[in-house]
Amino acid sequence: MDSVNKQIADIAARLRDLREIAEKTPEATAKELGIPLSEYLVYESGEADIPMSFIFEFSKLFHVDMADLLSGGQPMLQNFTFVKKDRGIRVERVEHYVYQHLAYNFANKKAEPFMVTVNSSEDEKIHLNVHEGQEFNYCVEGRLMILLNGQEVIMEPGDSLYFNSEMPHGMRALDGKPAKFLAIILGN
Repeated sequence: MDSVNKQIADIAARLRDLREIAEKTPEATAKELGIPLSEYLVYESGEADIPMSFIFEFSKLFHVDMADLLSGGQPMLQNFTFVKKDRGIRVERVEHYVYQHLAYNFANKKAEPFMVTVNSSEDEKIHLNVHEGQEFNYCVEGRLMILLNGQEVIMEPGDSLYFNSEMPHGMRALDGKPAKFLAIILGN
């Protein structure tokens, strides 16, 4: 099993364990998350990639930190956290995206900060996400096209975008080169 599939399987096992500990059925959990049971079962089985938007919503429903679901560890720091460059928890779930969680070890976060690297994939269809809350994106390097509720926004280093993340959104690196941006997800 390659590392990406193992990571998906590990996250799926944590989803199932949390649901069972809470004594909820898959049907009830899917209903509370507002998704079809068949989609929920695919995520819990680890048979398909698990979108970050789903992980965000699941963590809110079960009152756990996203880092718990992603890494299996529990955040412990309460006053501050310091993460050296390129040392955030690395999450490689989707073929063209690599996430690094930048506050994985801080408990009770009000925001989820990620450094996201998008590899060049100009010929690929953009995968759209939708999740509760708001999101802030800051382009660090490369050029990035963000599709936001059907509108294209081109970001270059130094550009920022703040939006209602309940609108469908996705991104693609441009110019045949990877792009890197800071994404901060803020819940309601």
